Amino acid sequence: MSKNKSEKTKPLEALQKDVFEIFVQNFTKTLNYKQVCKRLGKTDKSFRQLIINTLSELSKRGYLVQEYQGKFKINPKELEKIKKQTAYITGIVDMTSSGRAFIISEQSEEDIKVSASNLKTALNGDTVKIFLYPKRKNKQPEGEVIEVVSRAKTEFIGTLKISERFAFFVSDNNIGTDIFVPLNLLKGAKNGQKVVVKITDWAENSKCPFGEVIEVLGNPGETRTEINSIIVDYDFPLHFPEKVTEEANKISSIIPETEIKKRRDFRNITTFTIDPVDAKDFDDAISFRKLNNGNSEVGVHIADVTNYIKQNTLLDKEALHRATSVYLVDRVIPMLPENLSNVICSLRPNEDKLCFSAVFELNEDAEIRNEWFGKTIINSNKRFNYDEVQEILEKKKGDFADELTAVNNLAKKLRKKRISRGSFEFDRAEVKFELDENLKPIGVFLKQQKESNMLIEDFMLLANRKVAELAGMKKENKQTKPFVYRVHDEPDPEKLIELARFVGKLGYKIKTNSAKNISESMNNMLENVKGKNEQNMIENLAIRTMAKAHYTTNNIGHYGLAFRFYTHFTSPIRRYPDVLVHRLLEKYLNNSPAENTEKLEEMCKHSSKMEMQAAEAERESIKFMQVLYLSDKIGKVFDGIISGVTKWGIYVEIINNHCEGMIKLKDIDDDFYYLDEDNYMIVGRRNRNTYKLGDKVKIKVANADLSKKQLDFVLIDEQGA
Repeated sequence: MSKNKSEKTKPLEALQKDVFEIFVQNFTKTLNYKQVCKRLGKTDKSFRQLIINTLSELSKRGYLVQEYQGKFKINPKELEKIKKQTAYITGIVDMTSSGRAFIISEQSEEDIKVSASNLKTALNGDTVKIFLYPKRKNKQPEGEVIEVVSRAKTEFIGTLKISERFAFFVSDNNIGTDIFVPLNLLKGAKNGQKVVVKITDWAENSKCPFGEVIEVLGNPGETRTEINSIIVDYDFPLHFPEKVTEEANKISSIIPETEIKKRRDFRNITTFTIDPVDAKDFDDAISFRKLNNGNSEVGVHIADVTNYIKQNTLLDKEALHRATSVYLVDRVIPMLPENLSNVICSLRPNEDKLCFSAVFELNEDAEIRNEWFGKTIINSNKRFNYDEVQEILEKKKGDFADELTAVNNLAKKLRKKRISRGSFEFDRAEVKFELDENLKPIGVFLKQQKESNMLIEDFMLLANRKVAELAGMKKENKQTKPFVYRVHDEPDPEKLIELARFVGKLGYKIKTNSAKNISESMNNMLENVKGKNEQNMIENLAIRTMAKAHYTTNNIGHYGLAFRFYTHFTSPIRRYPDVLVHRLLEKYLNNSPAENTEKLEEMCKHSSKMEMQAAEAERESIKFMQVLYLSDKIGKVFDGIISGVTKWGIYVEIINNHCEGMIKLKDIDDDFYYLDEDNYMIVGRRNRNTYKLGDKVKIKVANADLSKKQLDFVLIDEQGA
């Protein structure tokens, strides 16, 4: 009897479990017996009665609640029990324009969908803890935010909308909510102005947070306003804190005699700096002299920033927070206050300056016969800009012509060896603007790298490599002091093959079967594309194919430069990792105790992150200036080259000013076009016309949106011109 009873109750228990699981998976819904049957795939009448009985039983036992006649829902108390028993997942909020979000987590192979109503107070970019709902078959996983672990940002840029009784802040970026601002916390901002708002409170039952204006940026569309917006948006401060500036101003520029006696003196050796014409922070200098044995001595002298910026001071903490200087079109956001970056540490001519130096004895084949690293004092004889040095090298006359020519000859030999070992030789031109007194661009041009630039670059590369080798070799010899390296991983093979396939369609060839063939064929392609319309596009694609270089204590070498050891030693005025390298190198040379590896790695990660943000901010400022430059040229026609193809439009770069805009597919009215992704082109369905990456086209400027930093072009034919 008991056996038969057990056999009969077992399937009933299994059915109850299955039915309850359906309500767990659909915990927001009320379901009747027909809907449950459908989800179980059973429709016969006898089974329906069984489900009716099961729903009644689960309701009696408290697992379900009957919302109204025949409609059931999971008991909220049971749902809470399930949540407590479930492992939570932590991830980053990626918000969509609709307000829905996806949680990106290393703990889940798939992104987790979260509806707007289940985000709680989470904003785009926040780190959150979520409850993962039981997964439904063939459906993307879903969940709800339980806790905001940390905010990505608490300060936001946007526009202020002021009414009689209150103000609302609308963010430029999609953060998922507006911010309520009391009228007494507007800081003088006017309706429609761009401001920075800080969230001050967000009540649990409130739809939107409260905030206050902490910075008035100005009127939308104005150059200063938009550039300031870019700076703040990428987490760089507009000002130095008052206490940091005070600390910097207390530092004396007078060098005590006791300090000079500790250092190797280069003040009587020919020394010069070579920088852009508008530079104010000169953090590297080159010295040169001929030795009695016929060899040359070249000193790479770097501003001794760590002599002035002591560890854990306010200055040091602020420098670490910024991690890098940011070079925008109309200004520089320095890592260090001006008193240090442009005066005390800057290697200005005819002034005694403290340096950390790497000094090399080289024979006429640029082979290193001796090297020395240590603290020095220099006095630069001349401040050159790149154009001046280029003219001296070409004409072979001018100030220090013999020394510059000798250093350049050695640099060329170092470069040749580096390239022969597999180093990539990117010759990227910089987009530069000529600005009027109101910061409006009146001209756009490309600044090409010349021998004068490469002269400095090759000796900086040499110093960086040799400093890294000094630390890296010691580590290999069991002296396990940690160090900061600049590393670059090998490219993704699939991306490399894709690049080779694309450039092959344009008549160029990249061999992907070995590291040596990759570098040789890539360099040949980069050389062959110089001066051609497609140069900028191909160089950009090649760079995107490469892995991103970054800072770390774990040395894997630098693939792009073909160096086994590499670091950044030569720019401590504008890069915090160089400050770290100076401190570590001094410890190595003095056999001082090692730094904590975990702490160093944390600073490396932060510096890498801020470097990427600085590069993005620079690109944004260039994009804004390009849009501003074309804003008074609506209707004008230009020659362009197709630089990108997507399913919604083609990107075109204007050849003579390198401004890039989009032609929407819907605006090409001679046919209906679709994307042929495999062949990097769009194709007309009826006329079979094609427009592919690298094609030359004529465009007309249709619109220039300053706030969105977007250019709209329309395609025209030769007759339309």
